Amino acid sequence: MEMAIGFHSCSFSVLAPRIPSSSSSSYPLLTKPLFGLSLSSSPITTTSLKFPPRYATHCRRPVKCSVSQAAETAAEKKRQLMRRRDIRNIAIIAHVDHGKTTLVDAMLKQAKASDTDKMNITNAYSRVQVFRDNQFVQERIMDSNDLERERGITILSKNTSITYNDTKINIIDTPGHSDFGGEVERILNMVEGVLLVVDSVEGPMPQTRFVLKKALEFGLAVVVVVNKIDRPSARPDFVINSTFELFIELNATDEQCDFQAIYASGIQGKAGLSPDKLGDDLGPLFESIIRCIPGPHIDKDGALQMLATNIEYDEHKGRIAIGRLHAGFLQKGMEVRVCTSEDSCRYARVSELFVYEKFSRVPAESVEAGDICAVCGISDIQIGETIADKVSGKPLPAIKVEEPTVKMSFSINTSPFVGREGKYVTSRNLRDRLYRELERNLAMKVEDGETADTFIVSGRGTLHITILIENMRREGYEFMVGPPKVINKKVDDKLLEPYEIATVEVPEEHMGAVVELLGKRRGQMFDMQGVGSEGTTLLKYRIPTRGLLGVRNAILTASRGTAILNTLFDSYGRFSGEISTRDLGSLVAFEGGTTTSYALSSSQERGQMFVAPGVEVYKGQIVGIHQRPGDLSLNVCKKKAATNIRSNKEQTVVLDTPLDYSLDDCIEYIQEDELVEVTPLSIRMCKNPKLAKKGR
Repeated sequence: MEMAIGFHSCSFSVLAPRIPSSSSSSYPLLTKPLFGLSLSSSPITTTSLKFPPRYATHCRRPVKCSVSQAAETAAEKKRQLMRRRDIRNIAIIAHVDHGKTTLVDAMLKQAKASDTDKMNITNAYSRVQVFRDNQFVQERIMDSNDLERERGITILSKNTSITYNDTKINIIDTPGHSDFGGEVERILNMVEGVLLVVDSVEGPMPQTRFVLKKALEFGLAVVVVVNKIDRPSARPDFVINSTFELFIELNATDEQCDFQAIYASGIQGKAGLSPDKLGDDLGPLFESIIRCIPGPHIDKDGALQMLATNIEYDEHKGRIAIGRLHAGFLQKGMEVRVCTSEDSCRYARVSELFVYEKFSRVPAESVEAGDICAVCGISDIQIGETIADKVSGKPLPAIKVEEPTVKMSFSINTSPFVGREGKYVTSRNLRDRLYRELERNLAMKVEDGETADTFIVSGRGTLHITILIENMRREGYEFMVGPPKVINKKVDDKLLEPYEIATVEVPEEHMGAVVELLGKRRGQMFDMQGVGSEGTTLLKYRIPTRGLLGVRNAILTASRGTAILNTLFDSYGRFSGEISTRDLGSLVAFEGGTTTSYALSSSQERGQMFVAPGVEVYKGQIVGIHQRPGDLSLNVCKKKAATNIRSNKEQTVVLDTPLDYSLDDCIEYIQEDELVEVTPLSIRMCKNPKLAKKGR
């Protein structure tokens, strides 16, 4: 009897007792398949078990993938599905700041090489020119949104494409924050494989787990890219083994666990099959994409089917639906049927058709199944609807995303300064804008509040809703928002609340303060380990979402700005009791006017101020943080009394620098009876006048 499970040639042998051939009947279990393997009953003294050691180095081999060689199922053969060999559709997924967008930049820029450069680099593959030779190319070109550039994060998924060895590679760059997980879930419908980018020091992080879980559920092929391999404290062997363990935890199939590992430096534009031997360019990465990720399965002669996965808007063309053609073909000017379900269909006409080539949309007369395209002419198209054949088309399954966990109230601006800076101030303007956001943002929900001018917006996290607030204020809206609240559930008369997995990277000298802080917020530590050679500790907590509201600034203060916090939704659990998120009260102005140095000099003795001299304030505005619990009303507009007595010496007033809170900081700071006033030019905090009246 001999068993062997091969995995990248990594193996070791285990001794087994000698089993006589004559006694096979006395071992009934051994005559059955074990681990899915058929066993013979021939005598043998040892059994060679070959399986992946959990902490052994992941073996390296030439780019040869079992995933792309997967046999077609009988059902697929019956439907006469075929694979397109000339197209690869891939998404780049990773945890935030692991280098997805920088890697896409390098892939696009290497396609910029001229013919002479191409001859010098290699003759093994051909390139296309994405940019002109004299064209200025900025960093993170895929982050085209102003907000993305300012924050250094990806918020919206983007499409581009390159051509390699006559194979078109459609690339979709995705967000890394868990708050924008809806974007990732949406675009995975369009691709057959993913590049899982993992930092060479940090390894798999919470969002890595989330995006990989979704990719494996879709049955996608995975190529693991260990990025930032040029970092001094890189530990590629640990990262590969941790990633493989993550695959096992997420119940990946044998084919998915047999992933190809590529080592790369996105900023240098180099990749290789070994961390010690990187190539001169990203050639090994391109080669892995072609070999390891299969082409799209299509029904070439079937009825037209295309799922609208994304929506863009153009001033001249109107709404543009983006998606992958699953079956049939699409032509410019074609009559189609737009279906939401079997019973709900309407007819439309395709006015224009585009495909993605290089870094732009290019007009096309027709598109075959398997390619990603953009369709114009359907003015009321929504995400999740199917563009189908006019006669025999059927809808595809709708897109499903996870439920939101945090909600905030939006209301019209009721402060005395309303209308000074904003263009859209009425409840009708606010309502139209919020419900328009639902057309593109599937992970968000909007409901009418208790009054006609209040709306409840639910999202994946505070960052998810804060990005919407920031976009609205830049568009000219004025409104007020309340503090974030978690969305609880009741199951069998038991109150459940959302829990998240929080990972904190913190230097050892500040670890005690961070542990104390998260302990006060009902966090339960379940893992602690050292990271790299820099004296950094990685703490993992399971903590209620309520405990994470307003915790970022507190952790930065406790660690003197050195801690890095990442969170990911885990599950709903029992209500953990009351949590105190803020110990200090607020300083509130009880009189409107312009702040003076004379008043602020005495006010700053009561706490830290938010306002400088010469700033207009109104009654009820929060002007500082009280140094004790409870709120304190004070006059920051008081002027020095003018008398006819000449003073011998003018008193010099020394004022502290006021705190400059951003929108995110303000939303973290406010409590139940406070609001944030958002206008295009200003962000103020105030006490909620409705709750103040109830208190009286």
